Amino acid sequence: MSGQSADDVSSDIQRRTAEHIFEVLGDLKGGAMKLGQALSVFEAALPEEFAEPYRATLTRLQQDAPPIPSATVHQVLATNLGSDWRNLFTSFDDSPAAAASIGQVHRAVWSDGRPVAVKVQYPGAGKALLTDFHQLARISRLFTVVMPGLELKPLLAELKDRIIEELDYGLEADAQQGFFDAYVDHPDFAIPGVVAGHEQVLISEWLTGRPLSEIITEGSQAERDRAGLLYIRFLLSGPELAGLLHADPHPGNFRILPDGRLAILDFGAVNRLPDGFPTAFGRLIQIGLRGDADSVRQSLVEEGFLRPDSELDPQQLLDFLLPSAEPARHERFAFNRDWLREEAQRLFDHSGGVVKDLNLPPSYMLIHRVIMAATGVLCQLEADVPVRGEVASWVPGFTD
Repeated sequence: MSGQSADDVSSDIQRRTAEHIFEVLGDLKGGAMKLGQALSVFEAALPEEFAEPYRATLTRLQQDAPPIPSATVHQVLATNLGSDWRNLFTSFDDSPAAAASIGQVHRAVWSDGRPVAVKVQYPGAGKALLTDFHQLARISRLFTVVMPGLELKPLLAELKDRIIEELDYGLEADAQQGFFDAYVDHPDFAIPGVVAGHEQVLISEWLTGRPLSEIITEGSQAERDRAGLLYIRFLLSGPELAGLLHADPHPGNFRILPDGRLAILDFGAVNRLPDGFPTAFGRLIQIGLRGDADSVRQSLVEEGFLRPDSELDPQQLLDFLLPSAEPARHERFAFNRDWLREEAQRLFDHSGGVVKDLNLPPSYMLIHRVIMAATGVLCQLEADVPVRGEVASWVPGFTD
């Protein structure tokens, strides 16, 4: 590297490290897809030379997922639905319509004539995912070379804890039914009705729409603004209307229907909040917007989220909160990648170690991750959204 400046050397190390990470992700399949979806916020924050290969890796993972052989699919259906499972359908397409990290979806027609989506879990998915996460934990330090300040281990631990829930499609069916009951006949949202839910098979009504990922790449500004509004409104309204927070907000789980409603297609990861968002969460957003780092620290101590003797710098705490709070400062906020890159750089530069010192309940950590991931998706959409009004409507404590 003779003759290179320090910046050139650092950039070269980052590039080589990113290439190695993408290579490992490409080998891990399911676990990598879960991590990649959870890190969607960082895709929008990465420099373009890293963001493009990152997107390409995730796309390849989704496209290259090998389908389950038909005989295996039939065996899983027989185990979960009974040996006469074919009698439940008037037709069943053996070719999968979509692949996911732990299963694949088939189109079928239920016995009453309804088009349905039949999600079938890969045999051995749980063991494979846990193996993937062990491997990701081993390379977690490499991510800090490309994304300095990123604390990946807490995120991996939280995702690993949720795998158990996601592997039980019966639990997912319960969550989906909860959302369906809360949003039935809603003018803005469509939740597919649950037809049957079992441990490894979930059958839902089929909804056809335009993928949110297509809106991101091809939508007009008006379409992206509308999609962004519905997207954030759904995520924020879930705890109050359904007692549930959708915790897997990556674009692949959302469609825009022909009638303009936002359809939500996957409910494997949810945060159960029967009393809605905690009031303290809204208060922390409001305090963060004041820009007073000392007040942020004192509020975290009063809520029991930070020890009084903690040596964390108040500015570190403020930097940790601001990317989630800043859009709520404005009546309308134009999300974009440049803003997110600046926020991410400040977060990486100044807030390292915050997560380890904070004593946040798991539900709060998950809320923070969902809001950060949603921020990333909104920046991918480059949507102009009336965020403040939505936060004020759905997050208690924010207007106190």
